[in-house]
Amino acid sequence: MLLTDNNILQEDIERITASPLVDWEALRGKNVLVTGATGLIGGALALALINASVEKQLGLTVYASVRNKEKAEKFFKYADEKLLKLVVGDITEPVELSDDIDYIIHGASATSSKYFVEHPVETIMTALKGTENVLEFAKSKKVSGMVYLSSLEVYGVVDFSIKSVDEKTFGSIDPMSVRSSYSEGKRMVETLCTSYAAEYGLNIKAARLCQSFGAGVPYNDGRVFAQFARSIIEGKDIILKTDGSTERNYCYLSDAVTGILTVLLKGEKGQAYNIANKDTLISIKNMAQLLIDKYPESGTKLVFDIAEDAEKLGYNPKVIMNLDTHKAEALGWRAEVGLEEMFDRLIKSMRLGASR
Repeated sequence: MLLTDNNILQEDIERITASPLVDWEALRGKNVLVTGATGLIGGALALALINASVEKQLGLTVYASVRNKEKAEKFFKYADEKLLKLVVGDITEPVELSDDIDYIIHGASATSSKYFVEHPVETIMTALKGTENVLEFAKSKKVSGMVYLSSLEVYGVVDFSIKSVDEKTFGSIDPMSVRSSYSEGKRMVETLCTSYAAEYGLNIKAARLCQSFGAGVPYNDGRVFAQFARSIIEGKDIILKTDGSTERNYCYLSDAVTGILTVLLKGEKGQAYNIANKDTLISIKNMAQLLIDKYPESGTKLVFDIAEDAEKLGYNPKVIMNLDTHKAEALGWRAEVGLEEMFDRLIKSMRLGASR
């Protein structure tokens, strides 16, 4: 079933639908609300659910919560209106929807580091007020399950001696740093979710995502993986504003989606699960060099232009963040796409976007 003009993303949607890791039968005849449904992950989730509904004849209906109706109609232009219902509105306002909902995937969030620094109040209130509205809606609908899309940033800056970060390992977050609007917001929302789970018996869990990317990333995206890919495409140097020593894991879009669906359907109430490819741990500097070596025809070189105050540009303090994924893997999930394939598919997708 064709759902997008981006053939790389279409392949990913079909890969998700064909995945034996997802308990698709649990979604038969269900109504699923996806917030942030035109974002990278929310959009892929919505498209994969629609595709699965058709290919597996599930009778599943997706309710896509979006702010911009025109953008949503363009993104979902191939979706059958019987399978997709748009819910238009700002997530910081109460959710207005009379239909029954069985499951919620809550992904509406600020995503740009630059935005966190320039609009910290909006970043916090989108997290807190937006999630309160979704939780109140979940309570009123007595949903079967909900997953909140959280982030590795809840861990803060952990001690460099810690080799693997599981769901109980936390470091420090400076509350007086404006950049902390995102990470502190995510922490508080996780507590809000588990509080609703405890007080009202709601089946809510959190998926802690590492940096996830793939087909569908906008060409002008400001995140580091997109900047690097754009440099390769345009034959420009990769310029680092830090020493590039931060290490973290990454996850391909299709793996992130199967992980989120696994947590939604199999995760334990009030628990958090790391979603990452444990084999992709790499520093920013080495990731840049990997791309330079993989695409020598681009002529791209690595250049350091260290910023005096990197935090004002939205950069986090140096971290070494190797996420432990055993908890999610115990549910039957695993990441399948390696880092080189991630970038290969990202670059092909971004080239498609640039050619339109």
